[in-house]
Amino acid sequence: MQHPGSFSTGRREQCNSWTRREHRQEFRLHAATLETSEPLKQEGRGLMIRDRTKAASYQERCDLDVSDADDVEERLIRWGSEREAVRVVLLTSTRAIPHAEVDGFSDYDTVLVVRDVLPFATDRGWIADFGDVLVAYWDPFEPNADSGLEQLGNVTWYVDRPRIDFTVWPVALLERITATLELPAELDAGYRVLLDKDGLTAGLPTPTYAAYVPAPPAEATYLATVNDFFVGAPSVAVGLLRDDLLPARWVLDCDMKHVYLLQMLQWRMECEHGWAEPARALGKGLRKGLPADVWRELQGTYAGGTTTDNWEALFRTMALFGQVARDVGDRLGYAYPDELDERVTAYVRCMRDQGH
Repeated sequence: MQHPGSFSTGRREQCNSWTRREHRQEFRLHAATLETSEPLKQEGRGLMIRDRTKAASYQERCDLDVSDADDVEERLIRWGSEREAVRVVLLTSTRAIPHAEVDGFSDYDTVLVVRDVLPFATDRGWIADFGDVLVAYWDPFEPNADSGLEQLGNVTWYVDRPRIDFTVWPVALLERITATLELPAELDAGYRVLLDKDGLTAGLPTPTYAAYVPAPPAEATYLATVNDFFVGAPSVAVGLLRDDLLPARWVLDCDMKHVYLLQMLQWRMECEHGWAEPARALGKGLRKGLPADVWRELQGTYAGGTTTDNWEALFRTMALFGQVARDVGDRLGYAYPDELDERVTAYVRCMRDQGH
């Protein structure tokens, strides 16, 4: 039996699945270890940097050069040109989208199309060819769920240049995409060909740049989002009453905010911009798409470490969600379930008052 106040297995897996998906896109960070005195060495899923002297000097040597995007692209082209196994190099995501807002910290989402993925998974030292590796994360090397073909994913932070996110595809995958004339979302969102030795990309469709632009939700989806947001509130209250900060904050921050409130905020932004803005991972860039007062209220939902702070953050989060969800419902012609909101809010306030 589930402990009172805990999530069902399905609900926890829903949030975990969201976390894995979003972090795969944006934050595939897994701490590498800086120890002892061996050269770069693969160990497990991270790339281990084995040089105590180098590690000790990182703070002094940190000189991130974010000014020259062409330098990174030129390195990718030159590197791919010099390696027979590499047949195509693609740039995707923000840096491949015309008129996208890019700054010096924007990462380089790079697809390497190769004859055989396995050597790139077995000897992972090749990521150091692009700069001094600070820390790296590797996805499990396994067949892709959709294609059945093995591919490799990596995120590498460098000491002196922006992050590069590598995806390594077999040539067969690109050939399959070209044959179907249907782009996967990551290419349809935007791509640029940096290198193509064999003309493999000649048949690729032009991206629509609309892959991640959401459609207005159906009324049932809207109402389910409201309901599922409020399911988490009593769980946060239980954690705070037990002085159990970690599960309380997990539900409040991961589930209530980053699944349901974030979804509602994205819908609010789309209502304002004609359902034409791509929804970026983890709410990235959302500040520019929301009214200033909504953003200020969102900032107020983040709390310190005390129980009092977290009770206040919970109620502010619930109030902001109700405000935004009512606005979205009005714009879409859906009735907001006020009775559900009032019932759960009153119940959670009673839990707090009885616990004091």
